[in-house]
Amino acid sequence: MTAPERLTHLLELANKGPALRAALAEEVAEMLMAWPADCPHDMRLACEALLAQAAREVAPPVLDRLRHRLAADPGLRARLLPKERSREWVALARDGNAVAALVEATGVSQDRAAELLADRTGRALADACRNAGVGRAEFSTIALLSNRTRDLAGAYARLDAYDGVPA
Repeated sequence: MTAPERLTHLLELANKGPALRAALAEEVAEMLMAWPADCPHDMRLACEALLAQAAREVAPPVLDRLRHRLAADPGLRARLLPKERSREWVALARDGNAVAALVEATGVSQDRAAELLADRTGRALADACRNAGVGRAEFSTIALLSNRTRDLAGAYARLDAYDGVPA
């Protein structure tokens, strides 16, 4: 398959929705690791963005395969894949320390983390998490476990905020 045909195939996979995110992510990772000489650099940037987005939406086993596939290029791996310390953040949040979890996940200060968690809309929290590469599952855990009011409608609104933030 030629490079333009392969790019067309990848774009078709991207348009088929979440069900094929794993296949898309793995094919894009493979292509990035063996970038064809006849593909322009601008297309590489588009493929990197596509992989970064898809990697946020895949299951942990697929993410592990992507980490393995991109191991030869640690810089690319660090730029495009979600951070690997998510279990630590989730454990902190479950232990009642959502502020520390958010500080670890996003790198913001403790004061800023407390402000983000206090925002009932969840928009600022979602924006900080998306920009730091925090995945949907980790965001959801932090958002739900920091909800002290137990307001169900508010909790759903906070969760929906993540999907409203562009990657």
